[in-house]
Amino acid sequence: MVTGVADSPATTGATAPAASSTVASTEVTGSYSIRDSTTGTEMDVTVSGDTRSIRANGLPNHTTGDFPNPGNPNTISAQSYAFELPRYGTKARELTRLALPQPFGIAINGVLFDPLAAEWYQRDPRSGWTIEAIGPKGTLGLDDNNAHVQPTGAYHYHGIPTGLAGVLKSTAHSPLLGWAGDGFPVYARYGYTDPRDPASGISDLTPSYRLRSGTRSGGPGGAYDGTYTEDFEFVEGHGMLDQANGRFAVTPEYPDGTYHYVLTAAFPFVPRYFAGTVADSFVKAGGGQGPRPGA
Repeated sequence: MVTGVADSPATTGATAPAASSTVASTEVTGSYSIRDSTTGTEMDVTVSGDTRSIRANGLPNHTTGDFPNPGNPNTISAQSYAFELPRYGTKARELTRLALPQPFGIAINGVLFDPLAAEWYQRDPRSGWTIEAIGPKGTLGLDDNNAHVQPTGAYHYHGIPTGLAGVLKSTAHSPLLGWAGDGFPVYARYGYTDPRDPASGISDLTPSYRLRSGTRSGGPGGAYDGTYTEDFEFVEGHGMLDQANGRFAVTPEYPDGTYHYVLTAAFPFVPRYFAGTVADSFVKAGGGQGPRPGA
């Protein structure tokens, strides 16, 4: 269950986000804890001043697919996450692009949003062609939550976490689903048509990425079909979101408006850039990674 209080001290006795039910996101804007004896989920969030402190074991509090499976050889196991995120994000001068092994954010149940897959054409990181986890060939063993497991045992989301979000309705604003590593909130798919007017109706917040036209030059060859990250290009204004898959808008939790990210049904699914300054505790340095099955 979730215990504790949200931003309003009058809000108590919150209920844990559960599978197949829409998250009551006002319950998780402040301090809360999750203890689920069925799934083993443990999470503590403490909001104090300008800091959101998160401790979690990364075990999802919803049903998952079977792991290992033919596309993912790994078994889910508890992790030890500890993050200090800003309570309110701050936009940076420039976007920061995610690079392996950097995750993007953490969901309200303590599972990471981690969109990058350490899989490449001919298993060669130097090939210039990065395999997408959510692609037309579906080779990386994702379950119905758009998630799978790293060799470390870390279960993580590559797209909209359906078991956490529940049924997203095209007539209602998305629930709050988590926070990015820079502190900005994360929603999914549906938001107000006019970003500054809650009475303007609901729109599908489409990304501004699209498949390139034509065929790949070199590498795997063939038509651009979404198998590889490099099959996509950003076209400003093509959709409703910016290059970081976000926008400034009012939301139910932030009636005065905030920059926020959006998980989308199409590429990039989970943002590939930070618009704000990433918290030191969330920076995961690396690079030059070799093949890492099931990333």
